[in-house]
Amino acid sequence: MADNTNPGNFANRSTEEVKAAASKGGQSSAGGFASMEPEKQLMQSRERSRRKVARHPVVHSRREAMPPKKPVAKEDSLLERSKGAGFISKGMMDTIHGARFHFLDRWRSNSIMTFEEKLDKIRSPKLQNQKETAIVLSAVEVTLKEQHHSQTPTGYFVALLALLTQAHLPNNGVANDHLASSVVYLLDLVIGHVPAALLRTKFSQILTHIAPVLTGEDATAPLLRSSIGCLESLLVAQDGAAWTLSQTQISPRRAVAGLLSLASDQRPKVRKRAQDAITQILKHPPPTPSLDHPVADMCAETAMRTLTDALAVSSVSTRKSKDSMQEHNQPGLIHALQLVKAISSASGGWPSRKIEQLCEVLMGVSRSNNKYLTMAAFEVFEVMLQGMADQFSALKLPRLMEALSELKPSHNDSQLLPPWIAVISRAYDVSAQIDPQGTFHKLPEIFVQVSEFLSSASHEIRVSASECLISFLVNCVPDSVIAEPSIVDEETLEKVARAAQDLLSIKFQAAWMEVFNVEAVLFEALQWRAIPLAQSIVTTVGELRASESFNGKKEADVVLGKAIQSMGPEAVLGMLPLNLIRSQKGQPGRAWLLPLLRDNVRNTNLAHFRSEFVPLSEAMYQRVIDHGEAEKTMEVKIFETIVHQTWALFPGYANLPLDLVEAFDQDFAELLSNLLYSQPELRPDICRGLQTLVESNQEILAVDAYEHEVLKRSRVTKSSAQSNLDHLAVFAGNLLAVLFNVYTQTLPQFRGYILQCINAYLSITKERASTIRSFIIPRSHNQELLDTFVRVTEMFGTSLAETSIQPQPMKQHSKDTSSNQMPPTTHTLMDLIITLSIYLPLATFVQLFTLTSRILPLTKDPQLQKKAYKLLPRLATSDNGALALGSRSKDLQSLLLTSAATASAPARRDRLLSLATIVNHLPNSDLHFIPAILSEAVIATKESNEKARSAAFDLLVLMGRKMGEGGTIEQSKIPHMDAAAPAVEASLEEFFTMVSAGLVGETPHMISASITALTRILYEFHKQLPRTVIEDLVSTLTLFLTSNNREVVRSCLGFTKVIVVSLPTEVVQPKLQALVPGVLGWSKEHKSRFRAKVKHIIERMIRRFGIQEVEQWCPEDGKKLVQNIRKTKERKKRKKSEAAEEASEVDEGRKVSRKGRFESEYEEAIYDSDDDEDSDIDSSDDDRAPKAKTRNQKGATTGRGTYITELPDDEPLDLLSANALSHVSSSQPIQFKARTKTRAKVDLDGKLVFGNGNEKGQARDNGDQMAVGLGEGPGEGTLEGGINAYVEAIRGRDAVQRGRGGRLKFSNKRQRGGDEMDVDDEEATENRKQRTVSEALVKARGSEMNGVSRRIMTHRRGRGGASNGLVKNSFDPKTQRKGLGVQKVKGGRVGKTTAVRR
Repeated sequence: MADNTNPGNFANRSTEEVKAAASKGGQSSAGGFASMEPEKQLMQSRERSRRKVARHPVVHSRREAMPPKKPVAKEDSLLERSKGAGFISKGMMDTIHGARFHFLDRWRSNSIMTFEEKLDKIRSPKLQNQKETAIVLSAVEVTLKEQHHSQTPTGYFVALLALLTQAHLPNNGVANDHLASSVVYLLDLVIGHVPAALLRTKFSQILTHIAPVLTGEDATAPLLRSSIGCLESLLVAQDGAAWTLSQTQISPRRAVAGLLSLASDQRPKVRKRAQDAITQILKHPPPTPSLDHPVADMCAETAMRTLTDALAVSSVSTRKSKDSMQEHNQPGLIHALQLVKAISSASGGWPSRKIEQLCEVLMGVSRSNNKYLTMAAFEVFEVMLQGMADQFSALKLPRLMEALSELKPSHNDSQLLPPWIAVISRAYDVSAQIDPQGTFHKLPEIFVQVSEFLSSASHEIRVSASECLISFLVNCVPDSVIAEPSIVDEETLEKVARAAQDLLSIKFQAAWMEVFNVEAVLFEALQWRAIPLAQSIVTTVGELRASESFNGKKEADVVLGKAIQSMGPEAVLGMLPLNLIRSQKGQPGRAWLLPLLRDNVRNTNLAHFRSEFVPLSEAMYQRVIDHGEAEKTMEVKIFETIVHQTWALFPGYANLPLDLVEAFDQDFAELLSNLLYSQPELRPDICRGLQTLVESNQEILAVDAYEHEVLKRSRVTKSSAQSNLDHLAVFAGNLLAVLFNVYTQTLPQFRGYILQCINAYLSITKERASTIRSFIIPRSHNQELLDTFVRVTEMFGTSLAETSIQPQPMKQHSKDTSSNQMPPTTHTLMDLIITLSIYLPLATFVQLFTLTSRILPLTKDPQLQKKAYKLLPRLATSDNGALALGSRSKDLQSLLLTSAATASAPARRDRLLSLATIVNHLPNSDLHFIPAILSEAVIATKESNEKARSAAFDLLVLMGRKMGEGGTIEQSKIPHMDAAAPAVEASLEEFFTMVSAGLVGETPHMISASITALTRILYEFHKQLPRTVIEDLVSTLTLFLTSNNREVVRSCLGFTKVIVVSLPTEVVQPKLQALVPGVLGWSKEHKSRFRAKVKHIIERMIRRFGIQEVEQWCPEDGKKLVQNIRKTKERKKRKKSEAAEEASEVDEGRKVSRKGRFESEYEEAIYDSDDDEDSDIDSSDDDRAPKAKTRNQKGATTGRGTYITELPDDEPLDLLSANALSHVSSSQPIQFKARTKTRAKVDLDGKLVFGNGNEKGQARDNGDQMAVGLGEGPGEGTLEGGINAYVEAIRGRDAVQRGRGGRLKFSNKRQRGGDEMDVDDEEATENRKQRTVSEALVKARGSEMNGVSRRIMTHRRGRGGASNGLVKNSFDPKTQRKGLGVQKVKGGRVGKTTAVRR
């Protein structure tokens, strides 16, 4: 902390000093003002205040103008003085004397601080504009002290009010704006703590002095805001009688009228403050029988008049302008809407008699094209409905809903209808909260009314209507209707389901995607009541889903999944059978239902799985067996897949089954056991299902809710869940035996789910033994569990003995890590022992610890040692295990200390977890165990295994917390310590001292580990350590930055980063002088990413302390890095701003640009062409769909057109068929062209030619003649072109070359087509190509090609060719060295030129 230059200023002092001074009544030992005696304080404050007031001209003139003081009593001096000033009468003085100090409720947002805290904040201003207020407050306090008055809110209020009169001119103006602002600011702060009786009795006198400030023409915004606050407090304190006065008198209504005028002020802060004041006034009405505040009607009328006038002005401007809303008219409308919103939020929605008028005006505003106006209008609706959500204001809701219903827009009004639907949805949501039953009975009517909008051609209207229907189903269907419906409720549900079924008709076919969302929510709302009500919906959606031409399969799957969850799989399969075993003609198979059932089945009858899917699995598996050992066909693979999908349903059926006691019997348990033995591929699903049977019922018992809530969620009560667990506990013993055997037969990578299943059944075995241990079969399950444990331990002892006497070659063979080899028996049995351990009684733990002591010293089997270390953390999770760890702590400490030397690397993490378990249960008398294992924990922070390092850090933190709890450390009991070592008290400081001892280690590795450990515990405990300890530690570790060992420095850099980020600024800033040079000394080191780490640390320093603070301690060679960081930061900031500007420009450009190849639809219609006209010669005109849209075709994209998908073989569509709907589409179906066989194109050599046959220079396929592909350039596709290709193959860029030693070299560089050498002009490229062809022809054909060569060479011009076009120049040796058709480029490589099309 900086030096306290002003001891009397509490803002510059620490929290402890302030509290100490407060406990002494404000006195302190700092030697400043607060430490003086009260008499000295008074004298000094008087003198200081006199000097301040004397310098203030207005206050000085005020004091001179005041009448001479009279000798009055101590308690009456201030009031008499105010009375003498002509402001306070004798009656007001009597009122003040008799008033009780019942301050107003702290409803003001700024009343979180206490009154004294607010004054203290003003007395020590931090900003320049606050000093004037501090001077005025000081003058007021001096006046109060001179008159020997206590500094109460009433005293401040009277003095400030008297001072305010001096700031006014005779014509109600403001003499001094700064003084008036300060006085009114203080008055706003004080008036909320003044007794309400005073504010009510002298309302007119107070308002008379505040009103000139509000009505002043030149009043500033700060002055107006404070004045509004004073007026707000004054009006909130008034009673019902005061509000009955007319507006023409000096009354609260007149003050509210002034606030309403300020609520439309052009200054945003003034406007917002006035609106907030009106809101607070309306929220605190006087005690009256009316629902609304007495002034609510007046506020509503004024706001409506303001809104109507603004709307009228806007409409006149609209007629005069082409724009829908001019920019200068929009603020007025938005400000008026904000005022309406403020009144609505405070008056219970809106005054009852004004609701219809407001709704009509708001709907008119919503027709605006300005989205901000529309949003503001419907925010008002939202606020109104939110204000009517309580029982007090609920009487207004029917009137509002009736008004909204009468303002229903046109059916095709895509601009106004979506927001109107949203308001209706919100209104019924609020109505359902107030009157759930009544709103539910109105649901069918409004559901049908909103459903009609789904037939609209506008996508926005359809989406809004679907969301509204979803809101109805979610909010307007009470839980009581589903749990216990009456006859009327059942009829209402039937009507809603019938209306939802009608949505799947052809009328709403364009909105089926939205309709499917509604149907899915319908099933969620009806739950199990959907079985008799929504069966037709399931049938219709299932038939649509089965149609191959239906495009909404994904949405239909969601609907069917919700139906399965609500109705249950039995009801759904009754309407949509699978038809997999005995499929009949006309009844399609529905194997696609199996994945849906897997993902959605829960809380249903387990007997249905046994009757429906177990036979299906057996039938399909029998077909697989009948196939024999032959190669699997596709059909056999399908059968196997169905078997797997069938048993994948078992976990879903096992999730809270309704008939577990009846369905899970001995036969079913035997079936599951046989499958676990015989079919390994089904084990995951079966084990997960068995585990779910237990855990789902345990979750019901663990739910902290009422019985009816549990019943609503799952239809299974807590008593039923307990009965289910008791029933499963009967089979637990046999199932555990099966699972144990299966576990020993399973490879390690597939054992996890089996152990989880074993855990689940061991838990209910314990529960059953504890709940019915003395009723039906006493102790049988406990005894069975003990017998199992005894057998496993005996087998483990035998296997361990056999392993110890096994010959060395056999032991090496047993350590084969192949994934297909079973692990040793000792590993498997140890896993089972660990799993059983937490369910065993306390008496068996001795045997467990003995077993662990036998394994830990074994160094020849690291994996077994690792499993043994896992036993202690496992025991700590049970109550009996925690007791055993506490009672046998000394033995376990000795065991872990002696086994430290034999701990293997794979077991390091589990050993650290075991040490943490012992430390967690360590008594205060055994704290010497912590320094005994401290070195091991510190060294482990440098482990290569991340999990081991994390465990070491957690262990260090745990030891620090244990030391922080206190106690005594017997150092004589620490290994390798002197027996006469004295005992020390345990504390955090002592713990840091012990860890710091590693800094003097002999190896850099130990020093680095100690620094890392100190870093972690300092980060954890820095708030609990004394500052001196932290400073000493930082100073010590800073010295290691100068070390020559990189490992040590790397740890120091980590420590530096932690202290820069986490420690307080006042601790780190003085250390920057040593930290910055030490860190920058490694800025040029690139190994171990030192430079990046240093740069990051410097960046964090600059971010926290500023670049000037860091730069002043930088050495000369390190300032470049700091400057680089600064420039990089500035560059990023500049690029970010430029990117934002570019993004805004792009967005603006997108708004005006039109997507597509043409600038307008007119140009698209004129210039767009059908690309298929030339390519599809053989196809008929009827098979091609035109690409250019006409006016009539646009209707198809908006849902106005209807298309029928043609059936194969030109069969007519039966419109009376149930599948007819799947062949009707609102968009034009895509027609796929039939592929026609064409002859392959080849060149003269018989090679295939690929490419478009329409290109220039190629022949078309005519009749039965063979099409010969001709090249694009001259000579291609001819004999000359073939020779050119041959030369290119043997001598071109991609040709095979021989390197050193005669080795063949191939080029693996991709050729980039015709874009590689575009820098050459066309003529030069053509010349080089023709030269290459000429040379090849001369070599191949001799003198026969001379004429051809001359004809080609005469056209040669440009760079690299002969000047006169002679043939002999083509055989120039220099040209030949460059290669055929190639040119030398940089680096000696050859760059191939590419011919350019003519």
